[in-house]
Amino acid sequence: MDINQFLVLAIFTGTLAALILTNKRPSSIFAGTLLALLLSQQLSLSNIANNFTNQGLITLVLLLIVSTAVDKTSLVKRLGRTLIVANFKHSYWRLFGLTFVSSAFLNNTAVVASLIGPTKQNQYHPASRLLIPLSYAAILGGTVTLIGTSTNLIVDSFMREHGHAGFNFWDFTLYGLIAGLSCGLLMFLLSPMLPSIENKNRQYNSYFIEAKVEADSELIGKSVEQNHLRNLPDLFLVEVVRNGQLISPVNPGLVIQQNDKLIFSGDIQKVDNLSHIKGLALFAESNGLLRDNLTEVIISNRAQIIGKTLKSVGFRALFDAAVVAIRRDGETLSGKLGEIKLQSGDFLLLATGPDFVQRQNLTKNFFILSEKKVAKKLLNKQEWITLGGFILTIALAAASVVPLATGLLFFLAVLVATHVTSMNEVKRHLPLELIIVIVGALSLASALEGAGVITLLTNVLEPYMTSSSPFIALVIIYITTLLLTEVVTNNAAAALMFPFAYGLVESLGVPLMPFALAVAFAASASFISPYGYQTNLLVFSASNYKFKHFVKFGLPISICYSAIVLSLLKYTYQL
Repeated sequence: MDINQFLVLAIFTGTLAALILTNKRPSSIFAGTLLALLLSQQLSLSNIANNFTNQGLITLVLLLIVSTAVDKTSLVKRLGRTLIVANFKHSYWRLFGLTFVSSAFLNNTAVVASLIGPTKQNQYHPASRLLIPLSYAAILGGTVTLIGTSTNLIVDSFMREHGHAGFNFWDFTLYGLIAGLSCGLLMFLLSPMLPSIENKNRQYNSYFIEAKVEADSELIGKSVEQNHLRNLPDLFLVEVVRNGQLISPVNPGLVIQQNDKLIFSGDIQKVDNLSHIKGLALFAESNGLLRDNLTEVIISNRAQIIGKTLKSVGFRALFDAAVVAIRRDGETLSGKLGEIKLQSGDFLLLATGPDFVQRQNLTKNFFILSEKKVAKKLLNKQEWITLGGFILTIALAAASVVPLATGLLFFLAVLVATHVTSMNEVKRHLPLELIIVIVGALSLASALEGAGVITLLTNVLEPYMTSSSPFIALVIIYITTLLLTEVVTNNAAAALMFPFAYGLVESLGVPLMPFALAVAFAASASFISPYGYQTNLLVFSASNYKFKHFVKFGLPISICYSAIVLSLLKYTYQL
């Protein structure tokens, strides 16, 4: 082993050790890897710069940015509200079905993030019996198509980097569908093993929010329970004001009527979940003031509006702003928003008009604290453009009419042109950490191959591998990747293992495709650890799960999934 091979192997070992043994972000570790490769002169700056233009990486970045726009639509939020019902069997299969199908085409982390709230706040079943299945359904759904999970696109980018054609859109579907549906059934059968534990309370300042039921509302004539108004993420229906009378507490059987004022308490940044309910309007919406940014203010001790109500003071005309929500520390508010007498120290969340900052009376009444970002409801036309355009882009790529990266680029341009998203949003949602991980892994793989480390390793293994079937080599690659993904995250596992799989393929003279699929499927198979996959980490943080809950429930799922995938690969490619 020469000095270059020793240096590259040392950098690879150090990267792997840091991923496993430290709590540093993978992006920070791979950034250090890039610097070490440059410092040791194993790669030049131009070599690393070339990896930033990798087609698979560009496709992944475009897909993630577009997914944030698709996540603005009401489809997933509206479906999420109606998922959980009294019957656990129906609730499980509704949740599994929506998550599995959505994750095949959308970023599965975004899907889980959207569904955690309705799942946690359901009134029928402990959320801990549904959150782990939610995460696993997203993982399984992500393995059905090329775009379902970032690991598939990472392996695809490596294949293209080595001069191969890469995956077709449906190359994963046979394996992903059979393994996914089988594991879905097994999860249902094993669901009694899931713990029943209390929800973890999220930390946020609870605001008092009012919404009016308009004449065309979908809520009218149905009860609170039928409208799933108790399944809204981090928003709680505390009161209903009807014909000037206060109804509190709110009975699940209460039938909603036109002009009812629904009073919610909760996280103001989840207020967009109200705007997705047809015919339910916040005051600022009806006045055309509700925008992406809300301004948080506190009423000063010398304000002229102290002791007056929003209605009597003519708040809209006085400040060119509408109060979206109000918070009073140490006191529970009650009644209609416009009839609450304001006090010094009250926090108001304002949707502001263009003249707000010009008003001379602001400093006399308020201390301006900050801006809060909330998701703004899309217009019907924008919803159709977003959903229709995404479906068309995926369909054209699946039919091999337009390359996926090209289709996503044009679709993103349409989203910007129709104001569904903006260039500022695109920059804000640019996944810089993921880009650094992938570029770092691509660069490390190039260094391993360039220094001859892969060749050296395959020469050592070749005498043992040639005496056994290629399927044994496939199993070894799969299991190694599987173990790695449980401790270093899925993207890093895929990126680190592919070069070794490729070297083994070259040495044995066998087809690359089954080994590439094995790496991709194994890198996604994080069912035992809460830290190996982003969706696991999301549900782990949302509940009071312990590590042992994932091991106990996930181990049989992992064994079932792995046995099906390996069996199908052996049968399909006659290994």
